[in-house]
Amino acid sequence: MKKSALGILAAGTALLTPLAASAQTEIQFWHAFTGRLGELVAAQVEDFNASQDTYTVTATHKGNYSETLNAGIAAFRAGEQPHVLMVFEVGTATMMAAGGAVRPVYQVMEDSGAAFDPDAYIGAVKGYYTTTDGQMLSLPFNSSTPVLWVNRDRLEGAGIDPDVDLTTWNQVEEVLDQLAEAGEECPLVTAWQSWIHLENLSAYHDVPFASQENGFAGTDTELMLNGEVQVAHISKMGEWADEGKFIYTGRRNEGGANFRSGECALFTESSAGYAGIKAEAEFDFDVRPLPYWEGAGNAPQNTIIGGASLWVMEGHEAEDYAGVGEFLSYLSSTPVQAQWHQDTGYLPITAAAGEATREAGFYDENPGTDVAVTQMTRNEPTANSKGIRLGSFDQIRGIIDEELEGVWAGDKSAQEALDSAKERGDQLLRRFERAAN
Repeated sequence: MKKSALGILAAGTALLTPLAASAQTEIQFWHAFTGRLGELVAAQVEDFNASQDTYTVTATHKGNYSETLNAGIAAFRAGEQPHVLMVFEVGTATMMAAGGAVRPVYQVMEDSGAAFDPDAYIGAVKGYYTTTDGQMLSLPFNSSTPVLWVNRDRLEGAGIDPDVDLTTWNQVEEVLDQLAEAGEECPLVTAWQSWIHLENLSAYHDVPFASQENGFAGTDTELMLNGEVQVAHISKMGEWADEGKFIYTGRRNEGGANFRSGECALFTESSAGYAGIKAEAEFDFDVRPLPYWEGAGNAPQNTIIGGASLWVMEGHEAEDYAGVGEFLSYLSSTPVQAQWHQDTGYLPITAAAGEATREAGFYDENPGTDVAVTQMTRNEPTANSKGIRLGSFDQIRGIIDEELEGVWAGDKSAQEALDSAKERGDQLLRRFERAAN
């Protein structure tokens, strides 16, 4: 059979083309993003690949955060691990304990010679992913913190000034009462209930969530999430749930759809909700600081980050790690980080990216988009507010979710639920401690 003219041309072109394309070193990057965030990650990878001809990054979606972490662990055991794995913040202790499975980012950058200045990263972000002596283990990538999203149209429709002060939970409660009286069916909804209403609640009020500096000082830690501040807050939310002022929609971010559709008035969620809300909301909205309880703890201290970081997996060739270093350096560059911050609502991981965003007038043109940055950098983090680093934390969050659901359903008091969460969670911490040591 004769080849077509097009086929002959293609074959000839392949013979005449330098072998650089086929000889490019491939870097596998597994992540957990879909939707708009998935599109933005794909654009970053495409731009990096177009910026040089030595490496090709291939990005693959591996499911949600938990599924991506589990896929990475399974792949390493099978000797099929990617070069770069996105791991959400609650998996940090698990990755640190993984021994020979990971190569610290500081080592990757040092060996590759790629541009890297650990002091360029925002302290509250960098500290979560570094050793006690400041060595960066993984690269902060999508770092967010919880904020309060406000549907201005819903407030106005209920006869409430849309500029009402919502700085404290005390003030929020007054507005919830007014919304309920006006017949609103969804005054308040939340995403990620443990992260926002226990983990960040604790940090924001400068009270411990767990002993040993929330796990940063050692694995011999125990939960302290059943303290006075936490019990009071969950008890109040239980009252709101019973009165129809707080609507529970699920453990992850199911409530995001309710808010974006215009159904709910107030929404506690990640600052990274900005991408989806901006794209879908057909109402006027604000982003405000996460409320705190007046007079409780040392509030407002600082909130802590969520999101994920990028871990480099062991078991690849030396030239592969040079490419990984170049890719991580690209992701940290000021233009890339500034654009990522502006497009997504995630924190700029470097001070330079935040400053570039400010100088470009983005914060002036988009009021509230600097709330997360201000909230994270207002005060120097304390032992209670620099983050949480606990083993088996994904499973512990599952326990917390289950116990909180008992409160929202009216089956348990806040004290009973949090005492049970501590008891059950501590059992997992002891198991992790034994395995890690």
